[in-house]
Amino acid sequence: MSTQALRTPLPDTAALRRPAAVRLAILVAALGILGLLCAASVAFGVRDVSLADVAAGLAGATDGVAQAAVVARLPRTALAVLVGAALALAGATMQAVTRNPLADPGILGVSGGAALAVVTGLAFFGITGPYPTMGLAIVGAALAAVFVYAVGSLGRGGATPLKLALAGAATSAAFASLVSAILLPRVDILESFRFWQIGGVGGATWDRIAAVAPVLLLGTLICLAAARGMNSLALGDELAAGLGERVSRTRLIASAGAVILVGAATAVAGPIAFVGLVIPHLCRMLVGSDHRWLLPFAAVAGSALLVAGDVLGRVVARPEEIPVGIITAFVGAPVFIWIVRRQRVREL
Repeated sequence: MSTQALRTPLPDTAALRRPAAVRLAILVAALGILGLLCAASVAFGVRDVSLADVAAGLAGATDGVAQAAVVARLPRTALAVLVGAALALAGATMQAVTRNPLADPGILGVSGGAALAVVTGLAFFGITGPYPTMGLAIVGAALAAVFVYAVGSLGRGGATPLKLALAGAATSAAFASLVSAILLPRVDILESFRFWQIGGVGGATWDRIAAVAPVLLLGTLICLAAARGMNSLALGDELAAGLGERVSRTRLIASAGAVILVGAATAVAGPIAFVGLVIPHLCRMLVGSDHRWLLPFAAVAGSALLVAGDVLGRVVARPEEIPVGIITAFVGAPVFIWIVRRQRVREL
């Protein structure tokens, strides 16, 4: 098996043959599933509510406890939709840019870099505003991405999937240790960031959503604008350049979009792993590897996964709740092993 074959996520051949109408139908079905999951997110939790209470809560009524619960669940549902879409888009983009089927914001240490930057800004500089926090997270994510790629490129064979995964795992562990070292002596901020470190959407508010939504929209538009270029990158740098693609510019633009998405999502919800790994592979099986279809479908599927994980975390541990970051890790770890075995990633 060649190095190029190892680096390129393999599409499902049946998905490649599906006509556009079928892909559109699949996308519409995915949107319908997402809508049902959002309804479940509003209805189920520590206290289940009836359809009448859901309708009343959506209309703005807060007279009863059930209606107030509906109103309180709306922002966390909206944040789960936004963060899930952002992480899935970032994962699909990173896999395209690196031609690495194991690329994921968590595995490559990008989320860890964003988390470390946020904690450092809070602990040492008192930075708490939404926009400065997102700025720090984006810078931290960018620096982490560059560092991991540089380390993974060392030695024979360049940046192979296995070396990038190992470099990312080691970097993530180092970042997590640094975050703990910063937070443990600071009892004043440890409690507020204890659950943020795990990753979750329980602290969602409409103000936080209003602050992060424009940034996530910017990152999304950048990734979507680079979709055609990502299709060329999948052919290899030399062939893409021969077809007129400006490889370095495309890779830089797409990477910038992914970093913005990861940084902003991490700043508002904490480091949530495996969404960007699992969803792109699932979507390729359904709609193929054309990024003009893959990216929108990944956004919808990522939202569905995170909303479903948030609902599950609230239901299985009642009256407590399990942060969605734990749920995605529980689901994503076996999928990660399956992908490694399927792609037969190894050093040559």
